[in-house]
Amino acid sequence: MTREFNTFVTHLECGLTGETDYQAGVVHGLSRAGRPLLVRYDLDGIKAHVDRDEIGSRPGGFWKWRELLPVTKTENVIALGEEDTPLIEMPTVARDHGVTGSIIVKDEGRLPTGSFKARGLALAVSMAKEFGLTKLAMPTNGNAGAAMAAYATRAGMETFIFCPDDTPDSNVCEISLQGGKVWRVNGLINDCGKIVGDGKESVGWFDVSTLKEPYRIEGKKTMGLELAAQMNWTLPDAIFYPTGGGTGLIGMWKAFHEMKEMGWIDGPLPKMIAVQATGCAPIVKAYDEGKRHAELWQDAHTYAAGIRVPVAVGDFLILDAVRQSGGWAVAVDDDAIEEARQEAGHKEGLLICPEGAATFAAYKKALAEGQIGKDANVVLFNCGNGLKYPMPDLAGSLDRHQPIKYEDFK
Repeated sequence: MTREFNTFVTHLECGLTGETDYQAGVVHGLSRAGRPLLVRYDLDGIKAHVDRDEIGSRPGGFWKWRELLPVTKTENVIALGEEDTPLIEMPTVARDHGVTGSIIVKDEGRLPTGSFKARGLALAVSMAKEFGLTKLAMPTNGNAGAAMAAYATRAGMETFIFCPDDTPDSNVCEISLQGGKVWRVNGLINDCGKIVGDGKESVGWFDVSTLKEPYRIEGKKTMGLELAAQMNWTLPDAIFYPTGGGTGLIGMWKAFHEMKEMGWIDGPLPKMIAVQATGCAPIVKAYDEGKRHAELWQDAHTYAAGIRVPVAVGDFLILDAVRQSGGWAVAVDDDAIEEARQEAGHKEGLLICPEGAATFAAYKKALAEGQIGKDANVVLFNCGNGLKYPMPDLAGSLDRHQPIKYEDFK
């Protein structure tokens, strides 16, 4: 039996122009201005009918927030065993850096498919099912493709996924093993995106590229809802977020404003810090130059592949959130990223991905330069499971046929 959720979606709105004449319940891509559409809700209705503490205490991971999400029928919810991702403090790192506030890692690597991409793609795929779509396509640097393949396969859909040819083998194999049709492309993610866009009419697939449909934002929004509930409806002083397409940063900022309007939180909102790599930092450049839109970054390169996004269709939404929050955009180099990854592992036992390590590197940079106080409470987003990435081999070797010099172990 079909059961409808008590959803509160009213309409969709162009993120750039503010036009509100986009009907809910029908398929949408970008707005007429060629920019992302944002889902809008009857927040007064949610406030009147939804108990904040009750919804926050439910099981089910990000699907617990169903009244604040756009899926209308239970049969269209595609789930793979989601749970809340943990908040893990870094006390040894705090002590070593003279920090009196809390340094907290939100470890999104615990989600299905091992990354925070599960949130956005679960919503995008569920809405695609609701609309009767059967073929989905996207460009990916790895984790998003894996998430779409898994959820779409679960939903009985066909997926076409295109990734740069230097995407880690583990990601490419994961995509195909979870039912996706995947191709390596001799280019970057924006080149892969062009292939997807150019093939829409002839192949008949739906483009699920970052921010080119409205619902990945809604999935990523749940990071903000979940974080607030886990922190007893307070928020940290600052959030450091690895920023490629920026869906999560945009989604969290949207969630914070929705909660504020409903009276679920009060007080100041966190500073939102967009973290990029020096080899691909279009948002940082636009921020530094006081621009609202970012130029295409030429010769993009960084080993933190998830943030190697030379151009983002939601650039202005990222920059708006950063500036409105009193935050900033910062780039860190690959050496600093790898140093941070090893420090997190050696001191805290945390195996984080390079993109997550970039947020730790950016925090250390901000601390050293006085941008953030040592008493500040900060959250660093680790966006993927560290096991999915190449790791340095620091093991020694022993010949068991020779005498073991045990004094060398002292």
